[in-house]
Amino acid sequence: FQNEINEVPFFDVQLPYELALKIFRYLGRAELGRCAQVSRTWKILAEDEVLWYRLCQEEGYLLDTSISDRSCWKLALKNCRAREHMLKTNWKNRVGAVSQLRYEPGRVLCDVHCCDGVVMAGYTSGEVRLWDTRTWDYTAPVLAAVAGPGGAGAPPHVSFVRINSSLAVAAYEDGTVSVWSLLLGQEPIHHFQHNQHIQALALAPGGSAVATASGFQVKVESPDDKGFWQTPGTFEIQKLVNFLNLVPDVTGSPVAVAAAEDIVYLLKAEDPGRILHSVYGQPVTCLDVAAHEAAFGIKTFGWLLNEPNQILLYNLETNQCVTKVGSSIGDFSCVNLHSSPPNMLVAGNKDRRVRVFDLRRGEAACSVYGHQLGVSAVQMDEWKVVSGGEEGLVCVWDQRMGTKLWEMHARHPVRLVWFNSHSLITANVPEEKNPRGSSITEDDPSLHRKYRGVIYSYEFSVDQLAVDSVLPICRSSYDELAGYNYNIGLAVPYDSI
Repeated sequence: FQNEINEVPFFDVQLPYELALKIFRYLGRAELGRCAQVSRTWKILAEDEVLWYRLCQEEGYLLDTSISDRSCWKLALKNCRAREHMLKTNWKNRVGAVSQLRYEPGRVLCDVHCCDGVVMAGYTSGEVRLWDTRTWDYTAPVLAAVAGPGGAGAPPHVSFVRINSSLAVAAYEDGTVSVWSLLLGQEPIHHFQHNQHIQALALAPGGSAVATASGFQVKVESPDDKGFWQTPGTFEIQKLVNFLNLVPDVTGSPVAVAAAEDIVYLLKAEDPGRILHSVYGQPVTCLDVAAHEAAFGIKTFGWLLNEPNQILLYNLETNQCVTKVGSSIGDFSCVNLHSSPPNMLVAGNKDRRVRVFDLRRGEAACSVYGHQLGVSAVQMDEWKVVSGGEEGLVCVWDQRMGTKLWEMHARHPVRLVWFNSHSLITANVPEEKNPRGSSITEDDPSLHRKYRGVIYSYEFSVDQLAVDSVLPICRSSYDELAGYNYNIGLAVPYDSI
């Protein structure tokens, strides 16, 4: 019947179908629903697949699909909106499944990083593990390390780990750096050595460049077109680097931003190293970098000169300060710019507050109080903020209402907070890697649980209360005869749920 429509009645005129379809393209969901009740011809026109495919794309659903991939785009949009509403409700009510990413007794967590649900963790044993939390029956493969000279001695502790969609990088206490490809297997594809302890490690979010800071030197490594690793830039800096980031989405040579005490450098391969910001006696306390901007907190002289601590936003193309936000007595301890909505920024402070800034107005849009020992990790989206504190508390906030939705506590400081629409990853990393007066061994599981650190994985697409979710010990497969802790022997193995 649709193919037989040549003219569509528009009040006192008759329009061709294509022209009537162009008029209907200016209507939203509610208007199309009303028009579908006018007549049979208008109903067919209002339910045209082109209109609903356009609406689905405009609202950000199924962006990687074409119009021929589905037969009913109106139903597809309805299902996407229903899933989004369900996930938002589950987030607010803490409905979902929670599990711990476990590890053998006798190991202490050193550093954790996450990318799109893939978690990378390094331990005091020198081992590096991966978890893919996007699958329910995930396992934790061990990334093989480069063998030391002669293979003698215990392997060094892991200092830093970083991961993106294609690479995984780990830096060790002895200055060793190993790079793995997530597509090629568990053997490292690149390896290099620093003579001193590594203070910072950075991995480009969407690229393959790796930056390290050791002593007074910053080194950038990246593969060429043939896959051979090279060093496009080595920079000598007058002070020790505290923070290091690689600018994402950079074409050509990689660009790094390094904060060394009270100086912020913009490091490009063709330049010797440009100073982005420098004020004597005002050290940088946190740093984050987006595609075209860099945000960092500075510690000022205090109220003696009527100049509180602030966050500065610099444009990396013009090297000029765009805006200054924040006015706090405490130091800004963490800032998140790259994963925040456009023109927004979230920061945590040692004064126990989490602040959301609107960069267009240059002022705080939301300020919440919730961490007794200061904020250590933050992330936000359009409606919520997730923050972690030094006391081990993870809080989920409703940004518009400025209220706490729920919280979760563990023993050690929160060093990682990462979430997307349906999952949340948090990591509590202990400060003390070698507890004094005790030896964490497999023979003392209670002591191990006290000092080991923990990684939590929340999945909010599961329609059940998180407190009632299936315990990890009950998700054992038939080939497991022991539980995940205290060496509990299972008489009858559990089903995989």
